[in-house]
Amino acid sequence: MIKGAMISELFDLSQTIAAEIFEGKTYPWEVLPEIHDFILKLGPTLPKDEYEEKKEGVWIARDAVIWPTVSITGPCIVCHKATLRQCAFIRGNAIIGEGAVVGNSTELKNVILFNDVEAPHYNYVGDSILGFHAHMGAGSITSNIKSDRKNIVVRGEGQEIATGMRKIGAMLGDWTEIGCGSVLNPGSVIGAHTNVYPLSSVRGVIPGHSIYKNAGEIAAKREDL
Repeated sequence: MIKGAMISELFDLSQTIAAEIFEGKTYPWEVLPEIHDFILKLGPTLPKDEYEEKKEGVWIARDAVIWPTVSITGPCIVCHKATLRQCAFIRGNAIIGEGAVVGNSTELKNVILFNDVEAPHYNYVGDSILGFHAHMGAGSITSNIKSDRKNIVVRGEGQEIATGMRKIGAMLGDWTEIGCGSVLNPGSVIGAHTNVYPLSSVRGVIPGHSIYKNAGEIAAKREDL
């Protein structure tokens, strides 16, 4: 097992409506193929006084704020007090947590956003999971497919895991901060409470409670500051 890449190390599962999908799994990317069917199972069980099925397969909390220019393709669940801003593009298989912000021209596809996630400006988030209070800086993206189209291998601490999957974006632990203009390469795992410098190109497993400056310079975060 790769330390820092396990579900138990990355996420507080009490901070998502989708906690059940993680049961029995070790690594977060294992849930990606199940998001579509999970939404279609969960959606009809949501309280009808709190959620409205706006169109087939799209459930939106009645207190969510959806701008008129937003495009949503199901299946999708938008939770309480989430905000989808100008020209947000939801391509399907998306769970958007309570209080989450999906902003101007941000595109989502096959994702779980935990509560209070922010992807507010020109972000692409595909085949990814963003933990509680994770923040994507303006223009930062998850790259979810390798240029050679081969299956993705997750690497960390001298170990590697062959996922057998062709599309994996990034797994962001709780309270991660991704700097503006950064690219998270396929299969990246960013540990909880880690900050990534702007304009970074990130790959592999980055430890929690760190500051990522570049591939050769990852500093432990000073928790006493």
